[in-house]
Amino acid sequence: MSNQLQKLAWMTGLALVLVNPPVLAKDSQKPISKIPQLSEVEKPATSIQQWLAQSLVQITGVKSQATDKGIEIILETNQSDQLQLTNQSQGNSYIVDIPNAQLRLASGDIFRQEKPTAGITEVTVRNLDANTIRVTVTGESGAPQVELFDGDEGLVFGVVPTVTITQTPQTPTTPPQPEQQPSSETQPEQPPAQNEPPIELVVTGEQDRYRVPNASTGTRTDTLIRDIPQTIQVVPEEVIKDQKVTRLRDALLNIGGVVQDGGFGGTVDQIGIRGFFGGGTFGGSILTDGFKDGRGGIRETANVERIEVLKGPASILYGGVEPGGVINLITKQPLRDPYYNAELSVGSFSTFRPSIDISGPLNSDKTLLYRLNSVYETSDGFRDFDQDVQRFFISPSLKWEIGKATNLTFQFDYLNDERPFDRGFLAFGEGIIDTPLERFFGEPDDVSKVEEIGLSYRLEHNFNDNWKIRNAFRYQSSDSFDYRAEPVRLNETTGILTRNFRSNDDYSESYTLQTDVVGKFATGSINHTLLFGVDLARFTSGGTQSRAPGGITPSIDVFNPVYNAVPRPGLDALTNVVRNNQDTSDGLGIFLQNQIAFADNLKLLIGGRFDTVDQSSINLRNGSESGRYDSAFTPRLGIVYQPIEPISLYASYSKSFQPNFGRRPDGSILEAERGTQYEVGVKGEFLDGRLAATLAAYHITKSNIATTDIDNPDFFNAVGEQRNQGIELNVAGEISPGWNVIASYSHIDAEITKDNDGLQGNRPANVPSNTASLWTTYELQRGNLQGLGFGLGLFYVGDRQGDTSNTYIIPGYLRTDAAIYYKRDNWRAGINIQNLFNEKHYLGANFGRVAIEPGAPLTIIGSFSVTF
Repeated sequence: MSNQLQKLAWMTGLALVLVNPPVLAKDSQKPISKIPQLSEVEKPATSIQQWLAQSLVQITGVKSQATDKGIEIILETNQSDQLQLTNQSQGNSYIVDIPNAQLRLASGDIFRQEKPTAGITEVTVRNLDANTIRVTVTGESGAPQVELFDGDEGLVFGVVPTVTITQTPQTPTTPPQPEQQPSSETQPEQPPAQNEPPIELVVTGEQDRYRVPNASTGTRTDTLIRDIPQTIQVVPEEVIKDQKVTRLRDALLNIGGVVQDGGFGGTVDQIGIRGFFGGGTFGGSILTDGFKDGRGGIRETANVERIEVLKGPASILYGGVEPGGVINLITKQPLRDPYYNAELSVGSFSTFRPSIDISGPLNSDKTLLYRLNSVYETSDGFRDFDQDVQRFFISPSLKWEIGKATNLTFQFDYLNDERPFDRGFLAFGEGIIDTPLERFFGEPDDVSKVEEIGLSYRLEHNFNDNWKIRNAFRYQSSDSFDYRAEPVRLNETTGILTRNFRSNDDYSESYTLQTDVVGKFATGSINHTLLFGVDLARFTSGGTQSRAPGGITPSIDVFNPVYNAVPRPGLDALTNVVRNNQDTSDGLGIFLQNQIAFADNLKLLIGGRFDTVDQSSINLRNGSESGRYDSAFTPRLGIVYQPIEPISLYASYSKSFQPNFGRRPDGSILEAERGTQYEVGVKGEFLDGRLAATLAAYHITKSNIATTDIDNPDFFNAVGEQRNQGIELNVAGEISPGWNVIASYSHIDAEITKDNDGLQGNRPANVPSNTASLWTTYELQRGNLQGLGFGLGLFYVGDRQGDTSNTYIIPGYLRTDAAIYYKRDNWRAGINIQNLFNEKHYLGANFGRVAIEPGAPLTIIGSFSVTF
């Protein structure tokens, strides 16, 4: 009954948003975002189709004329007051996208002019898709300055070329670009207004493209990816939307060399990068807006704008992380103009997922902005359990522009997730047991419950155009509980699986404070971007694992299962407490980084970080205590050479460290794990910068891995070592108008090179030799079916060893996805098909031979969204 009431409440809320979107602020000027009243429309619409046609602004002509300072580009329309624009700089190009508009020229669907004036190489105006126009102005020595006016003939772009100026230390050669915080909005520097007041441009993200030119994860500054001497891949919001991704692991199928490691019964995001897995102190390798995310559940994507993946050691920026890299979830931020979006997805396994995303100003001068993302999800799942998925997430944020140079953003998120705890399939011989996909080897009401909270603020102050200070804080907590019939051992002769009723009850908290200063200056002809920062962090965790004594939990015949053979005992019957601990880690990190541009085509990245970590652990079963203090210096050195503008050759050296919670026989905590990487590669931009590719080769060694003590098998020594090396290729961008692609390939040669357990020479578990992905979409750009789009995806994961002893193999798979959608003006409808050919496949092994997570069968999701 409660489930039906929740559905009813969500549907009612969606209906209210769709029928009557709220107006939270009034703007007396409304230069672009003005919404026409019925009296302003020439002829009232009498049908939905007529209303949609009338709402699309037609640009019927394009003119270019010289001015004293540059050129003017005029888009001829009598509806310029209805347009809302977004802008960005990319290399030497200044790009403006105009949604809800269409170019209708007598001479064709594109306007192009080469070298219209000194300092400008090209101007193009074209249809980006069925309802978006893109204006691109490319300068000779840099991106030009652009100012917009609402003229008599239509929308007027005033373009001023960038002039190269000989520098002093106070005047950088390259005009400073604002440092990018997640989805932050920046106002480009503009020349003084001449006649009409300028129209405000608003940056709302990465323009819904498959190629993202800049990223902040690699340097903690907004830097062109082509200028960073490490591999960085981005899954932008448009890919997430087109694929209808709701799980982080599915979005990361687009990234080469990133695969799932276990998943703790399908309840946790455990992700490996370049063959290295792990959580570790302070949250492992998953970040949220640059903060290590120590929460252990399934991350929500409803408030994620894009996912940035930095390959290789990142300890210089983020402290203790795995050497394979980090995954940074960049969240959606408040917008300056009203935005209201509602979406409903329904599909296989009774999936029901409504969501809302609303944003805008709270006052007339737009100094107080808000955003709210929320989603509810319920599903039966594809396995035979009684426990359903019930999930609720909400994330409000508030941005206060205190002055022209200072802003403060608050963000809160809450997640409540309840789902089946499912260890999955079993190893059988050298492969996996052949039983129906839906068959479950626990008890049908095995359950996992997670409640998570996140709270943060981010303060930024610009001293001038070249220097700024940023201060940010984030609190995170996770309260998790599970109760399941844990698989212990399978008798492969009889098919009898021994099980044990177990329950974990855990809680964790993290507090992180970040402060850094970013400055741009020059020493003679050499430009510098300097980053200095201090991070403070505390991570606490604790909890229990209780087990039923022997003889209470019934075994099960995996070929003829009988469930609920005995009533599930109460928690008080789980009297064998094997874990009851309290762990604390305090960390301090101080780092310095310098991005040095010796010339436009030669750049050096150099930096280092000093970390201290103080760990303590209390065993509450016997009162024993242990602790360890570690310190580490982690450098990074990289160089980028660009022989021609579209090509970047790079090489880098970097180190990592990760605190270790394994214990020696004397009870002491092991020393921290260390990692070292060498990487070389080439990055290229093609098709006038619309398509980007990276080819990289790397060699990583990780040492001090906990391995079993020979004389005391219940304890460990830090003598293990793993060596991974490989090559990667990734491509993303637009091949032609309406045709987008994101693709990757990864080959990993992984080996355990040192170990006490006889595993030396083995391949680590869950590391495929080869992975590849291809996702491409095409949207019709003209004709009666304009706005109709198609998508096709191929995701390949090769064979993997199921355990470090290499006793069985998890077979590889090729998953085929497809999509068809239609979007027009402010609405979009689509159907996504995942695993089109219903291939039985496995995502990874959690541990040993009794916990192999299966992938979903053929899944169909229908969706409808509307935006105001």
